[in-house]
Amino acid sequence: MVATLSVNLNAVAMLRNRRDLPWPSVTGLGRVALDAGASGLTVHPRPDQRHIRFSDLGDLRALIDDEFPQAEFNIEGYPSEEFLALVEQHEPEQVTLVPDDPAQNTSDHGWDFAKHKSMLSEVTKRLKSHGMRVSMFADPTPDGLEIAKETGADRVEFFTGPYGGAYADPKAQAHELALLERAALKAVELGLGINAGHDLTVANLPALVKVMPTLSEVSIGHGLTADALEYGMRQSVQRFIKALG
Repeated sequence: MVATLSVNLNAVAMLRNRRDLPWPSVTGLGRVALDAGASGLTVHPRPDQRHIRFSDLGDLRALIDDEFPQAEFNIEGYPSEEFLALVEQHEPEQVTLVPDDPAQNTSDHGWDFAKHKSMLSEVTKRLKSHGMRVSMFADPTPDGLEIAKETGADRVEFFTGPYGGAYADPKAQAHELALLERAALKAVELGLGINAGHDLTVANLPALVKVMPTLSEVSIGHGLTADALEYGMRQSVQRFIKALG
């Protein structure tokens, strides 16, 4: 099974928001990414709308529905009532629940599943009643995955930030890969689907795929957007798809 690529558009939106202008177009570059072969688009609409704006969600939903009906829309966020109302309005195929504080720069840790089991179970039931697949952000460890399964989650998205951050240290990279491999084996044992995201690049994806052969999806924003500054969005998407195998 080859993992699919969901292009995270947050960095594109952040660049747009530096000026009161409509470019770079979040929807336009989403169209380029999907036309180049990406299987979906990911956004993380934070409460302060510092990158993706709430008004982007309807445009991206329409883009997928009207032009790329085989693609998936993945909306990430902390399950506040405001967030849940947004996803119920825009009906993504997948919702990825993250334990972020609104002030965080980016997601940097997974759920404490034991502590938040009751809340996550209620939210998952609510989202699945609308036909949405639920993925939960998880640290690269087997700990707590049984509880994640008990909440009703369909998938976990393993946080690959420590792996990506070890780009200059082969020994540390190997250590992080071993942790991810062990966590993935436990997820498979439990019947959880596996996603991955954070600081993934063309250079480090092949090794990740090798230790996670059942990986379903990667969500990539920062690294792919940086790559696109050099190669363009279309070619960068194709480079990342090739790196996935």
